[in-house]
Amino acid sequence: MKLNLKNSWAVGLAAVLMASASGAAAQNVSYIHAGRVLADPATGRVTERQTLVIEDGKVKEIRDGFVGEGNVVDLSDKFVLPGFIDSHVHLGGQQGDGDRATRFTSTSADAALRGAQYAKITLEAGFTTVADLGGNADAVVGLRNAVAQGRIVGPRILASAGTVTPHGGHGDANGVPESMVPLMRTTGVCSGPDDCRRAVRERVRSGADVIKITATGGVLSDTGAGLNQQFSQGELEAIVETAHFMGRRVTAHAHGTDGINSFLRAGGDSIEHGTFLDNEGIRMLKANGGYLVPTLLAGDFVAREAQRPGTFFTANQRKKSLEAGPLMLDMARRAHAAGVKIAFGTDNGVGPHGDNAREFVLLVQAGLTPIEAIRTATINAADHFGLQDEIGRITAGYNADIIAVDGDPLQDVATLRDVKFVMRAGNVYKQ
Repeated sequence: MKLNLKNSWAVGLAAVLMASASGAAAQNVSYIHAGRVLADPATGRVTERQTLVIEDGKVKEIRDGFVGEGNVVDLSDKFVLPGFIDSHVHLGGQQGDGDRATRFTSTSADAALRGAQYAKITLEAGFTTVADLGGNADAVVGLRNAVAQGRIVGPRILASAGTVTPHGGHGDANGVPESMVPLMRTTGVCSGPDDCRRAVRERVRSGADVIKITATGGVLSDTGAGLNQQFSQGELEAIVETAHFMGRRVTAHAHGTDGINSFLRAGGDSIEHGTFLDNEGIRMLKANGGYLVPTLLAGDFVAREAQRPGTFFTANQRKKSLEAGPLMLDMARRAHAAGVKIAFGTDNGVGPHGDNAREFVLLVQAGLTPIEAIRTATINAADHFGLQDEIGRITAGYNADIIAVDGDPLQDVATLRDVKFVMRAGNVYKQ
C-alpha cells in the first residue's frame, strides 16, 4: 500500500502512523521512496530515485530506484536529508511578557508540560535530536525519559539537568528578593574548587548527559555583573576534571574573551555563544578540536527585542542585549574563516520554538555555504555529542531520523524552514 497524500484514504493512514503520543512502534519494515537524497552531508553528494529501507527504527539499507511493497512512504517529489540536531535549546519555556512573574508561579510540572508542547513543535520543525542546556532538572530529565520510552512525542533529548554556576553568576537566582534566593537557588551553584566538584557531581546525579556551566555573565540574567569571566581558573579546572572523570563533556555558556579562554585552558570541550571570541580562543578551539555553538538566532532575537518599544527586557537585560547581540554574526564569520568547528545551536526558548531552521539562514549570512550550514546540524553536531555512529547521516545501522523538504536547500537554505516530512527512529510524525 503506497502512502500518497493526494488520496484521502492515505491521509487517514498517515495520521495513524503519525499520531501518537503513546509512541506506538512503526511497522517492522517500511520503504521510503526518495526523489533526491543527501544521505551523507560530509560528501555533499545528492543521489536521485532512492529507496530507504527502514527496519526496527534504523536504516537497513539504501537501494537504487523505487522498490519495496507494503508500507511505502512516497517522497518521490521531495529532497530528503538526515534529521537535524539542535545543540542548544530550552524546552521548558519561551520568553515573553509576564516572564518575570512566571519565575515565582511556575513549578517543575509546569515546565515539563510546556516542554512536551515545545518538544513536539521542535520535532515537527525537523529537529530529531536536541540538547536542553540549563532547564529545570526534574522537568527536562522527565521529558527526556518520556520521549525515550515513547510516551511523549518529541526529539531525542540530551539534558544538562541544570547548570553549574558561581554564586551571584549568570545561573544563580538573580533579580529576586533576598528572601527568595534560598528557595530558587539550585544545587548547581558553587564557590571554590571543591564546592564546584560537588556541583558537577550533583548534576550527574540528577541525570545529566552533558555538563553545562556559565563561565561568564549572561545577557538575560537580571544583574549588572557584565559579560566577563565569573569562575576562577581553579574552579574551571575542578569542574572540567570532575566532569571528565564522570564521563561527561563540558560546554560553557561564554561571552567574554577572558571567560572563553580560561575555560578552554582548563580543558573545556565547547563554547556556547562565544560573542567576544578572539584569536587566542580560536587557536585553542582548533588545537583542542573543540566546537563553537554560535547561537546566532538568539543574538538576533535579543538585539531586535532590546530595540522594540515596550520590550519586556529589564534595563540590565536590554543593556547587555544591545552590547552582545549585534556582534555575534561577525564572530561566527571570523571563527568559520579560521577553520573552527561549528555545531548548530539556536538557544530557542530565548526566541520562539519551531523556527530553529532560521539559524541556517544566519549561518549562511556568516559566510558558510548551504552544505556547510547543513553539516553543522548533522555530522558536526553528532560528533560534538559523541553520537557520530548513530545519527547525522542516512546510512545502514544509523537511527532512522529522516526529514524531507520541497525545493533544493543546497541552493536556498531557507527551504529548510518548511519541513514537510519527519521520521524519528522509524516513526512518522509529520507528513
